Amino acid sequence: MALTVRVIAPDKTVWDSSAEEVILPSTTGQLGILTGHAPLLTALETGVLRVRAEKNWVPIAVMGGFAEVEKNEVTILVNGAERGEDIDRTAAQTAYADAQTKFAQAEQGGSKEDQLKATQALKRARARLQAAGGQV
Repeated sequence: MALTVRVIAPDKTVWDSSAEEVILPSTTGQLGILTGHAPLLTALETGVLRVRAEKNWVPIAVMGGFAEVEKNEVTILVNGAERGEDIDRTAAQTAYADAQTKFAQAEQGGSKEDQLKATQALKRARARLQAAGGQV
């Protein structure tokens, strides 16, 4: 018996298929979901969602949202998502380096708003790079 997994962003459905396991980047830490999991509703952090289908792990960068688990169905509604295979690793590394620089600048003398924006941009860049298979 498998899980039915749907990852839905405002502009597209990123994943709609069965899977053996899902690892969610929840706001309280990583959550592993297998068949028979108890009903659950959780907020998601910006990070990498991992789906195991046919013995292969598929990384998906997600930009926050919610996940619901019920009766072997996992519905994930996110603000944005990209499959790792669709992300250019070199561009993601460059974006991550730029986000780190902007974050350091905001921490040194930026306003609270600038710091928050830089933190969110760094999380997004890190998630994209990790999903593309890059090292952080």
